[in-house]
Amino acid sequence: MTVAGEAGGPPGAQRALGVLALLVTALGWGLGWVSTKIVLQVWPPLFARGTAGIIAALLLALVAWQRRESLKVPREAIPRLLVAAFTNVFAWMGFSALCLKWLNIGQGALLVFTMPIWATLLAWPVQGTRPTLKGFAALALGLVGVTILVSGNDLSLSGGQLPGIACAVGAALLFALGAVLNRRPIPVPPVALIAWQVGLGCIPMVAIGLLFEHPHIAALDGPAFWAMAYMVILPMAVCYLTWFAALKRLPPGSASTAMLLVPLTGTMSAALFLGEPLGLREMLAMAFVLGGVVLALRK
Repeated sequence: MTVAGEAGGPPGAQRALGVLALLVTALGWGLGWVSTKIVLQVWPPLFARGTAGIIAALLLALVAWQRRESLKVPREAIPRLLVAAFTNVFAWMGFSALCLKWLNIGQGALLVFTMPIWATLLAWPVQGTRPTLKGFAALALGLVGVTILVSGNDLSLSGGQLPGIACAVGAALLFALGAVLNRRPIPVPPVALIAWQVGLGCIPMVAIGLLFEHPHIAALDGPAFWAMAYMVILPMAVCYLTWFAALKRLPPGSASTAMLLVPLTGTMSAALFLGEPLGLREMLAMAFVLGGVVLALRK
């Protein structure tokens, strides 16, 4: 049995698998905006995402056990595992949720999805991957699309929103750093490695949530319960498997640029499931983002 995180076979086939994994990730995380919005009606952000992540980590650990993967982490790999859990899970999921305490969704999305810029720039000194003209063009197209997408929201920023700006930019910068560094292998089997990252990244979220957010546990019922189940299975479990699978098969700049599909998918799914506006602006944004993604993923 193989999983998305294991690479092998002809380069063309591996690239195709990487693109497929990337699309699954973008779709799952994009739809996660809808499920998160539903859950946040009854639970606060850090506690909600942290709880979903811990449950997902336990499910991933069960899958690893069924695959006879060892959950043991070599002592010398523990520091790198902790850094990966911080950048890939705590910073990305935690900071991007926390920024919404000070920013609206349009402001948060615009700042968080500057992530491809940081990934492209960080890949140069860390990996020696010099940005190409095609890469910059793809990034520009995608960012124009995201800007158009959120242009109908109030994008003015005040001094009182500085904590939210710091959280959003921090999420983008740290996740981009994780996208670059994660191409260096950690000597732990693939599913077990992701279980550790998700679990270690989400435990602090739940702890902070219990201390400062004071959630009402029993409030999770009805649609919020099913939205929470989706958060556990797709964004926090399957999508992390497919994200790391994509990073093994595609350059970090291309993979990160394709993640501009996430806010686009989130907007379209919000229109479909929650009745939020969908008009010419959203369609134009789709054209720019898809153009940038296609350009980034071409050989």
